[in-house]
Amino acid sequence: MGKTLRRIRTHRKAKQTINSLYDNDSYCLIIHFSCENFYNTKDVKTPRVTSIAVRYLNSAQTKSFSIHKVAELNQIPIHEINQNYDQLEKEMLNEFYEFVEEHKHYKWIHWNMRNINYGFEALEQRAKIFGVKTFDIKVENKFDLARLLIDKYGENYSSHPRLNSIMQMNKISPKHWLNGDEEATAFENMEYVKLHQSTLAKVDVLENILN
Repeated sequence: MGKTLRRIRTHRKAKQTINSLYDNDSYCLIIHFSCENFYNTKDVKTPRVTSIAVRYLNSAQTKSFSIHKVAELNQIPIHEINQNYDQLEKEMLNEFYEFVEEHKHYKWIHWNMRNINYGFEALEQRAKIFGVKTFDIKVENKFDLARLLIDKYGENYSSHPRLNSIMQMNKISPKHWLNGDEEATAFENMEYVKLHQSTLAKVDVLENILN
């Protein structure tokens, strides 16, 4: 009985949390980012960030930050991005954290962005490496949709990898979507536009799932 009650309470709390996000959708953002494959890095450095997408929940307008956009503004051709990567990443992260400063009191909805490998901490670490000033997003303003769905529907609601499984169950077929292996290959091939398009596709998917 105790386990059943806990499950009911967990389900109810997750449902209330999701509803509260929509009740305050003017102050909610959905974030996703793409980066170098951390399993394939040749040293212990935090994976390089290639693109970040942030969507306003109430309007579906998306703000994006990407290596290739910064390169374009600096008139650096695609084939020269790799040799200028550090400076471009620094500018991209600086722009991102200026955005964070303006929205640090918003609710940030994400998918598994929980640690130094892939998460807010990873973005902060990369920014600090370049001396970029960061702005902290409070823990209570971060909402992991992956965990909320487990709390709402239970551990066995979908197979792994969960995001792909949910897409199949709901017949979601986003254009430009890349899975983890495809993103790793795109990074190795310096296909930064493709990575950026995939990041944009993923915030779109997260909003569809939240709905």
